[in-house]
Amino acid sequence: MKLRFLYIALICLFNQSFSQNYEAKVDSLMQLMTLQEKIGQTVMYGGHWDQTGPFVGADNGKYIREGNMGAMLNAMSVKGTRDLQKIAVEETRLGIPLLFGYDVIHGHRTIFPINLGLSASWDLKMVEESSRIAAEEASAEGIHWTFAPMIDVSREPRWGRISEGAGEDVYLNNEMGKAYIHGFQGDDLSQPNTILACAKHYVAYGAAQAGRDYHTTNMGEGELRNVYLPPFKAAVDAGVETFMSAFNELNGVPTSGNKFTLRDILRDEWKYDGFVVSDYTSINEMIQHGFAKDSIDAARIGMNAGVEMDMMGHVYRLHLQKLVEENKVPEAYINDACKRILLAKFKLGLFDDPYHYIDEEREATTAYKPEFLTKAREIAAASSVLLQNKNNALPLSKNIKKIAFIGPLVKDESDIIGNWAAQGDRGGKAVSVFEGISEYLNSNQILYAKGCDILKDDDSGFKEAISISKEADEIVLVMGEDHHMSGEAASRTDLKIPGIQPELIKKIREANPNKKITLVLMNGRPLNLSDEVNLVDAILEVWFPGTMGGAATADLLFGTVNPSGKLTVTFPRNVGQVPIYYNMKNTGRPIPESNPKEDYKSNYIDVPNTPLFVFGHGLSYTEFKYSHFKLSSENLTFSNTIEASIMITNTGNSDGHEIAQLYIHDKVGSVTRPVKELKGFQKIFLKKGEKKTVTFTISVEDLKFYNSEMIYGVETGDFEIAITPSSDFKFKHSFQLQ
Repeated sequence: MKLRFLYIALICLFNQSFSQNYEAKVDSLMQLMTLQEKIGQTVMYGGHWDQTGPFVGADNGKYIREGNMGAMLNAMSVKGTRDLQKIAVEETRLGIPLLFGYDVIHGHRTIFPINLGLSASWDLKMVEESSRIAAEEASAEGIHWTFAPMIDVSREPRWGRISEGAGEDVYLNNEMGKAYIHGFQGDDLSQPNTILACAKHYVAYGAAQAGRDYHTTNMGEGELRNVYLPPFKAAVDAGVETFMSAFNELNGVPTSGNKFTLRDILRDEWKYDGFVVSDYTSINEMIQHGFAKDSIDAARIGMNAGVEMDMMGHVYRLHLQKLVEENKVPEAYINDACKRILLAKFKLGLFDDPYHYIDEEREATTAYKPEFLTKAREIAAASSVLLQNKNNALPLSKNIKKIAFIGPLVKDESDIIGNWAAQGDRGGKAVSVFEGISEYLNSNQILYAKGCDILKDDDSGFKEAISISKEADEIVLVMGEDHHMSGEAASRTDLKIPGIQPELIKKIREANPNKKITLVLMNGRPLNLSDEVNLVDAILEVWFPGTMGGAATADLLFGTVNPSGKLTVTFPRNVGQVPIYYNMKNTGRPIPESNPKEDYKSNYIDVPNTPLFVFGHGLSYTEFKYSHFKLSSENLTFSNTIEASIMITNTGNSDGHEIAQLYIHDKVGSVTRPVKELKGFQKIFLKKGEKKTVTFTISVEDLKFYNSEMIYGVETGDFEIAITPSSDFKFKHSFQLQ
């Protein structure tokens, strides 16, 4: 009876104030909390709806009733979250609601292209729309929080998690991250269709040695600040509510125990006021790193470094109180952590109504709305990249008598939605390529053979595949990776199309030396296509395109939609070139253009230095001409801006989108600078024959970097500038900063 009275009194206390002064409300609540109850808010365990890491057992009901759990992951559905929330609100001393989190990465029920594919759209509005729809669907199932976006810059195609980010460029990761965050969080977190976003993985996780997941990262502070930290600073500025510490160690210190990055930079330098959650058991893993001697030591290091919530690790629940009593962890750190977590719950409206997100009607009517599926189809098409189109192999004509569709992914409804596909349906809702083309062709026009599996070495299906290829007028191959081959714990040393698929491609070309062959690729990373570019006419990279991926692919193949995507990551000629990216630095012995075979220069003896497909590359069914580049002035000062503009004309026979990219090169610096850096982009639509002028404004903010003293600023001097369709160009124009 006494506990119930305390709960009612607490609710009355909150309802007395109509202000939105959440901090005062949190302070009032914390005055009533014991140390152990505060620690309980820092503890997260998992439900049974999904498993996203090694199994860790926990008695969830017991811990909730004891006030020893503040959040849960992998718990969802109206019934499931209501039952758990009811325990927290009605069976604990203070009735503090739970926070429910889940990996909503590129969609929840309606699945969009993998994030690397989404970034290839270069369309910030579409990216924001995709995360807004994901938030609508996830929140309708009781979810309050997503562990996204992943804003790790990565130049490492061997790393499986490159599929979850926006590729190799700093500026593009900044902009994509902000779009995701606003889509998830909206303008008012108290609305029940919003969810907390989480900037991950902090930090430098994408630079793991040898591209092996969870592996060591080593780099100087200059590279850390100029390349890997900026997207996280952009996330702070965009108002992201939570951060996630990473699995890797950074320069000898695991990132879940790294005071320099978590307290010195994130808290003191950037003034971040959200909370930090560990990645799945990453605090415990400091023991395996050799940085903590045991779980007690790991708990001490994690909290002191600035990780406020322990995901699945048990160590905060078991050890923090004793560590505080022994003066090994300041109680102020526990108070700060608890306050930040409670603030997030207040912002979501969970104290006003703990069942705020629990609505049976909304759950039943939100998933797979027709407008969501329409948008997913549009975004999947916009995210696909036409890598090659020799002999105008694409688009296909609907009047072709026979088209052979061959490959293990033609009829696939599972791999097509990719890795980290949340609650996406791998069999009923996903539209296969075969279903998509059936909208365009009659059944008597379609020949189909699977040919082979993605990974098995069984070539018994080759005979049928080759046979139908000979009957067909044109051939479309749909091949690539299994969805398990990219994502977390899915690093690869071989970047070729897996299994015996490459062999089947060769056999089909040998059997059809004069026919047009198109290769449709589904994959989660850059692949080595150095053989395939010579064996097929067209290559259409659709990534793992999501729920409506098959329909979108058909739209592209038959020209209903003109391809507009461009690569946000470099495709190497072979794995030996890795890491390879567009904005690397020069050497003291660059290869001269006048004599590319000159000896004793920085080159390979077996392949060119250049990649197979460059960052920013992507073809269209039309042609675009760039002309009339103009600078408003060739002198930039600290107090003014200059404008760079160029005219783009659609000189082809189709309407289409073009992505104009602004690059700048700081020619001489106190530390060496990249050969070119993306500083802006615009995606425009041009009807055939139409021309438009695109304009970019440049200020000193675009030229700043961290120097050798770790001072962020700009240096006077000469700069080169270009507006181009890809990163494959030579600078022709320049300006000065005076």
